[in-house]
Amino acid sequence: MNYFAVCRESVGNLHSSLSQQICIRPFCSNSGDLVEAVVPYMGESISDGTLAKLLKNPGDKVEVDEPIAQIETDKVTIDVTSPEAGVIQKFVAKEGDTVEPGFKVAIISKSGEGVESVDHVAPSEKPSEKEALKPTSPIQEKKEEEMKPKVETAPVKEKSKGTSPPPKRSATEPQLPPKERERRVPMTRLRKRVATRLKDSQNTFALLTTFNEVDMTNLMKLRSEYKDTFVEKHGVKLGLMSGFVKAAVSALQNQPIVNAVIDGDDIIYRDYVDISIAVGTPKGLVVPVLRDVDRMNFAEIEKTINELAKKATNGTISIDEMAGGSFTISNGGVYGSLLSTPIINPPQSAILGMHSIVNRPMVVGGDIVSRPMMYIALTYDHRLIDGREAVYFLRRIKDVVEDPRRLLLDV
Repeated sequence: MNYFAVCRESVGNLHSSLSQQICIRPFCSNSGDLVEAVVPYMGESISDGTLAKLLKNPGDKVEVDEPIAQIETDKVTIDVTSPEAGVIQKFVAKEGDTVEPGFKVAIISKSGEGVESVDHVAPSEKPSEKEALKPTSPIQEKKEEEMKPKVETAPVKEKSKGTSPPPKRSATEPQLPPKERERRVPMTRLRKRVATRLKDSQNTFALLTTFNEVDMTNLMKLRSEYKDTFVEKHGVKLGLMSGFVKAAVSALQNQPIVNAVIDGDDIIYRDYVDISIAVGTPKGLVVPVLRDVDRMNFAEIEKTINELAKKATNGTISIDEMAGGSFTISNGGVYGSLLSTPIINPPQSAILGMHSIVNRPMVVGGDIVSRPMMYIALTYDHRLIDGREAVYFLRRIKDVVEDPRRLLLDV
């Protein structure tokens, strides 16, 4: 009996293993056709993002490295690309989901087989249609008939109760617009990040702003005289921003405390100058960094600014291109701002605000003449920078911009 029992058990195990192989075999044969599109690595300081937009639909053909979705992070927008050419079988994640690096977004069939047809009917409509097609039992119909009189008689009772007109609104009660005329839109991750950093800046720093005005006559004259020659030699236009960047470098070297930062109970002095340039984009404010700008000439500054600005506008700028920075310049003048108080970009200690150029009457050599003038503002951390250093810093900016020859003579 033991011998036959062992034989029966061996045959049973063999039958079980064969059935498992039969079940597993089709899955293994199809797995080579399917590939997964996952969220890429987003940088050391970014742990997750929001699936902002699906660029494709199930059933669409895609090529290798073609973007199929966009991930919005605190700083940049990152594309999720297709690892292989094929057809999108389905999306695993949906818009608005919080995703991490390695998170599966879509499944792609390289051969295009097994792709389900896309049903364009809204999911919310399907249950109502099914419920409408369900036959109702006589008991349910009877219950519905019993409930109908109660619903219909309720308004009649209310009418019989009150005959007095509705109370009039008091004169002091505000007349609010109806909710139908309002739109509620979720904040993007970039906008939430900007809001958090600006509020942290106000809560952390002892913010103080000092102002000055600059006569732009000589810098604009220099630009007008050499703009054509500059473009022919360097292939880029000569703008006003490069002049202010060079002036800021000179001012930071004269007042190194403005380029420093507080770290606990210590002050860190930087022997380099990395200037952040604030760029407004449709998705929010980004601040790319010009590295070692103290070693650049005017042409290199203009080329770097143009490249970073294009990347910021297109949403292709990387995390590394926005990391760091020891000082920030914000040019609100391109939008027509006459005067403002910029907020420090943490963890920096100061920010320079440029504004629009306006012709104003000025006294020059005892005569009243029209001059192109610009207000400039320096917001600084008063815990670290005293008013004297801040005023000297702006005075240096003013002197260099009004007389660019100082840069050549280093005076």
